Amino acid sequence: MKTEILWLLLVALYLCGLTNAEESRDGFVSLFDGKSLAGWREAPKGKELAWSVKGGVIRGEGKENRQVYLIYSGDEELADFELKFSYRLLTKGNTGVETRARVDKTGKRDFEGYHADLGHVGIGDGVLGAWDFHFGKGTRKEFPCPRGTSLVIDEKGKGHHRKIENAVQVKEIKKGDWNACRIVAKGNHFQFFINGKLSSEFTDKLEGKQLRKGFIGLQLHDKGMVVEYKDLLLKNGE
Repeated sequence: MKTEILWLLLVALYLCGLTNAEESRDGFVSLFDGKSLAGWREAPKGKELAWSVKGGVIRGEGKENRQVYLIYSGDEELADFELKFSYRLLTKGNTGVETRARVDKTGKRDFEGYHADLGHVGIGDGVLGAWDFHFGKGTRKEFPCPRGTSLVIDEKGKGHHRKIENAVQVKEIKKGDWNACRIVAKGNHFQFFINGKLSSEFTDKLEGKQLRKGFIGLQLHDKGMVVEYKDLLLKNGE
């Protein structure tokens, strides 16, 4: 009996080793332990904290009419990367994910960088994976990228939109439920997927003014809104 138990334990350890090896080859690292905001910081700070952990997920609750970010401070100099996460909006409102962001030295905003909108307001029934440029005044112009289009910026700073045929439709977004997302940043090219479909993408060709690296962060925009995030996984580029 003891021999059989020992054998079963060895098999179990072997199988666990295979699982861990597969996870290691996958290259993704979890950014959230399900219990705390270790590795994250809220900025800018207000009278009350907007971000917390409830029920094993990251929860953002708008306490003031202003943008509040939850920045992943484990690596604030990300260049090429792939980010996976799931989100759900429990109220109407505006949220999103910052990529390669930095402090806005002009003072126009707290931060500037590439931004993916996830709100259900703005365009028809909602802004779904729209990419926007949030750069400070005097740095460069802003070129919003409407839902379901790709945005290419030429050397003169002009934006050109192209329709993406397999763009995510409003009806495919689960309102009040979890939606799986993926952001891929490689060089000057960005792609955003929602529930397995390409939602939007753009190529930033404005040489000398591109953001080559920065932090990633979750954004909370409106007072009274509630959003939750989970399954945050990051794979840093080569």
